[in-house]
Amino acid sequence: MRFLTVLPEFIPSSAVKNTINQILPGMEIVNDLNFERSDAEVLVATTFTKLGKNELMKFPNLKYLQIASTGYDNVDLSYIKEKDITICNIPIANKQSVAEHVIAFMLVFLKDMLFLNSEIKEKKNWPILTGSRDLEGKVVGIIGMGMIGIQLAKRLIAFNPSLTYYDSRRLKIEEEERMGLNYVTLDELVSNSDIITIHLPLTEETRNLFDEKRFSKMKDGAIFINTSRGEIVDEKALINAVKMKGIKAGIDVYAKEPPDFDSELFKLDNVICSPHIAGVTVESQQRFLTETISNVLRYAEGIEPLYKVEL
Repeated sequence: MRFLTVLPEFIPSSAVKNTINQILPGMEIVNDLNFERSDAEVLVATTFTKLGKNELMKFPNLKYLQIASTGYDNVDLSYIKEKDITICNIPIANKQSVAEHVIAFMLVFLKDMLFLNSEIKEKKNWPILTGSRDLEGKVVGIIGMGMIGIQLAKRLIAFNPSLTYYDSRRLKIEEEERMGLNYVTLDELVSNSDIITIHLPLTEETRNLFDEKRFSKMKDGAIFINTSRGEIVDEKALINAVKMKGIKAGIDVYAKEPPDFDSELFKLDNVICSPHIAGVTVESQQRFLTETISNVLRYAEGIEPLYKVEL
């Protein structure tokens, strides 16, 4: 069985190769798909490599595709289904990392950190009063209660906010009670939340889910956080919401990455940006590597792999 891993150039392939060769010697590792054909039956890739039909056709013998990430919207799933290729992702490795990143966004805004830092370091001022607020008692609306949403809810319990959520599939009542979650409609969540955080996959149903109409329903001055996919949010509508309604936004994902840095989004004081890195920590990357290798080994040994994507 032939294996090939394609890594983006910014990932140190030598370190990955050393780890992989101890378990799967002979695994070929490349940084791009600039070749005409590969006989690999197993392909490992990240979301940073486009795997459309043209790219996948370079692998005529492909039987198994392992995406070393939670998301897999870089893959032409129609082609995968047509060719009966098994595809798996790794949905568990970075869920706690993303949850912590979301809480960091919340606290920076609530505790007025940007203002305080600026006053002290830039203006040499010593403010007596600020708009700092507690997370306790705030209404936090979580849109998408998958693995990341659940990890976020569990971590927020200690802060004692009111936790509401919306998902196309409701949790069991006992799960809601254990985490203190209240299930509401999407419109109710948007209208009533002090903080909204998105944890949805990108689909035709979720594309531009947050448009002018939806932002108009948010509370003035509410906090909006997106660490899922950029295309779920209409960027122009978000910019208008920040300017007209005083929305504070923590944004980790963008419709185009890297984004257009001339966008007005990056000039707004009430917007904090990070470079699609919410799930990228030293610990999460090690978990991704371990889980990915483990899953490929399961397939190679004839054992049903974990996290199979249902097409």
